[in-house]
Amino acid sequence: MYSEKVFQITLLVSAITHGVILFQNGVLNLAPNQKKENKIELSYIIKEPEKKLEPIKAATPAPKREPFLKLAPNVTAEKRTPPPFVDNQDFFKKLAGNIPPKPAVIKPDFAKPDIIAIKKKITLPPIASEKINNPSYMNYYQLVREKIKRCAYQNYSRSEEGEAYLSFIISDDGLLRETRLSEEKSSPSPYLRRIALESVKDASPFPNFPKELDYPQLSFNVIISFEIE
Repeated sequence: MYSEKVFQITLLVSAITHGVILFQNGVLNLAPNQKKENKIELSYIIKEPEKKLEPIKAATPAPKREPFLKLAPNVTAEKRTPPPFVDNQDFFKKLAGNIPPKPAVIKPDFAKPDIIAIKKKITLPPIASEKINNPSYMNYYQLVREKIKRCAYQNYSRSEEGEAYLSFIISDDGLLRETRLSEEKSSPSPYLRRIALESVKDASPFPNFPKELDYPQLSFNVIISFEIE
């Protein structure tokens, strides 16, 4: 009994060993191996035939262009002869005879004014009733008269003629204190009266009194005469 079991075990081990060997060699592989087929796609590239490069030709020089204006050759002094049909002296004589002579002085044409300038005359005649012997007063009085005369000449612009008799008071600092017009001795023209009063006011202030005139104020009389020459 024991020998039969040993025999069976030995037989079983031998069978297993041979089976393993057979399986490794693929003898007992009953199912055929299914091989996977891989599809390979092929693409073709068509190359164009290479072009042969032509050799580069050297640039031809541009043709020379002639200038638009052809300069004449140098002319020497010997060749400069006038044409036979022109006489230089007679030509210039005739040309000078046709030119009118220029005037020596050309006077500009001034526009004639529509208004003729008035030649006016302003005077301050002396007053006969005044008899003052103080030289300091007379010198100061003359300065006052000159200032009034200049202002009257600037203010007078019409052709009316006449006189205006005025009395006024000046303080020692040269300021005009009071002015009066004598209607009886003055011209009846309102324009001349107004111009006379304005001229005395425009002439103020006057110079200060000199030291010799030690007075707080002094009175003066003037006659303004308006004339047209």
